[in-house]
Amino acid sequence: MTANVLFAAGDAQWRVYEAPLRHALDEKGVDARLATDLPPAEVDYIVYAPDSAVQDFTPFTRARAVLNLWAGVEKIVGNPTLHIPLARMVDHGLTQGMVEWVTGHVLRHHLGMDTHILHQDGVWRLDAPPLASDRRVSVLGLGALGAACARMLTTLGFPVTGWSRSPKEIDGLRCLSGDAGLRTALAEADILVLLLPLTPDTENLIDAARLATLPSGAVILNPGRGPLIDDDALLSALDRGHIGHATLDVFREEPLPPAHPFWAHPRVTVTPHIASETRPGTAAQVIAENIRRGEAGAPLLHLVDRDAGY
Repeated sequence: MTANVLFAAGDAQWRVYEAPLRHALDEKGVDARLATDLPPAEVDYIVYAPDSAVQDFTPFTRARAVLNLWAGVEKIVGNPTLHIPLARMVDHGLTQGMVEWVTGHVLRHHLGMDTHILHQDGVWRLDAPPLASDRRVSVLGLGALGAACARMLTTLGFPVTGWSRSPKEIDGLRCLSGDAGLRTALAEADILVLLLPLTPDTENLIDAARLATLPSGAVILNPGRGPLIDDDALLSALDRGHIGHATLDVFREEPLPPAHPFWAHPRVTVTPHIASETRPGTAAQVIAENIRRGEAGAPLLHLVDRDAGY
């Protein structure tokens, strides 16, 4: 039987995803009709981006699942018209991109690369960094991205503490959870990496009180979600010097407005939401595999827990 797959992620995404999706569906042996304009009552699966024109799922009376192209689902998970399974994007291309961004910026701060780049002034500074074993890193969020980043940093010799809201066990990694675990993870973080999903429980998680818990001079990397941090509290902690630097890839408003104080702050590095991108080639394989599973009656991958919000 042919599966009707609606691509509801906009014209620009269709241009780059159509060929990889068709190829991936063929490779998986899925008989599928893939289009951007299927009648809602005939749709079996919706390939989706949260900025799609589709916001009311009521007409999709026979749809079996919404397959999100993004890792983040905060803009769709609370949609009151969505009552069918929702799968988020987890693919090795996205994970690898995040691992590379986090590892690169952890090493940048650990090795003091900014100092050497900014001070090419003829002064011979004997300020070698400590070894990785003496630089503590905490990763908040131990989903697919956080766990992969934590494992990589551990292989480089950093003592890594991972924190998640619910208890987790990851081989070779110290894993904490709950309020007491969060206080410990923050208090022992020379470098803090934020890879939590955005939910009502995590918005403004890094506020003035929790910033004060970090060691003096700590560095924050946020490639997760902009609203995880209270912007005003972070700016205040940076101005006081309690936070040594913040490298931020995500923001409450994107693109980050030109007048935002993050742009000009000497202790802030802005990157334009490039820490990790969904790659069409690898993402198409994940989407096709879920459609194959749905057609075979097998459990779908990466389903979102609506109560948890991710």
